[in-house]
Amino acid sequence: MKIKFYGYNAFLIESGDKKIAIDPGAIFFYWFRLTTLIPKSEWDNITHIFITHGDPDHYWHADRVASASNASVICNKMMARNIHGKVLMLGPRDKGLAFTTEFANLHTLSVDETIEIDDMSITGIKTTHGELVFKWGPFSKTLKPGTDERIGWGAIGFEIKLDGKTIVNLGDTLLHVKEWQTIYEPDVLMIPIGGKTVHNTMDVEEAIQAVKNIHPKLVIPCHYNCPAFFTKTYNPADDALFKREVEKAGSKCVILGAGNSFDFADE
Repeated sequence: MKIKFYGYNAFLIESGDKKIAIDPGAIFFYWFRLTTLIPKSEWDNITHIFITHGDPDHYWHADRVASASNASVICNKMMARNIHGKVLMLGPRDKGLAFTTEFANLHTLSVDETIEIDDMSITGIKTTHGELVFKWGPFSKTLKPGTDERIGWGAIGFEIKLDGKTIVNLGDTLLHVKEWQTIYEPDVLMIPIGGKTVHNTMDVEEAIQAVKNIHPKLVIPCHYNCPAFFTKTYNPADDALFKREVEKAGSKCVILGAGNSFDFADE
């Protein structure tokens, strides 16, 4: 099994006959670019797409990847609605809560629900996206997730069991202690750590607490030091400190830069 990281929460997981994309989004607003995170050269043979929520940096290219690859799409039931007898997803590039996009191979689930797809067992995990602060010079605007706000829409994490491994991806989330008690000793935990300056996810200290509670074998930090809006590091974090504390707690930690990968065969 190989895991490749592309920044934000964009991952590729290759195992056996599966090539799984998590959150095929875009660099959002940095120098006014909406560049794909997962390169187009990888799209054609992707078999499954997991979407943790509807923010552009996580979801912008999901329909395009699905069109290129005919991949199955897995997401929260909140991401889809029945509109005039047709199941439509939240439009990746539409403004607001517009359900306009059809996916050919769609599978939805709720928090704590388990579904079986193509020899994978997938369980939805409770996650909560924090508020997002948009700053431009002296001006700022705070967007809080809610029933009428797209920010964090459909937030869910995934526990994916395949080929004898358990992989947990938490997407963008604040810390949940009680709700994550059932997650224990996964092979891989992908966890956001960049919430100190803008508290839209866990920060380093909160993520360390989550690791100590979950006891994963391998931890990969994500969603930090990302280019976004008008800065190169919208959500700064000290990954070296995180790695030291995680390994003190007994888990292995791998820091992956954008485009870097980790192969379990190296273990």
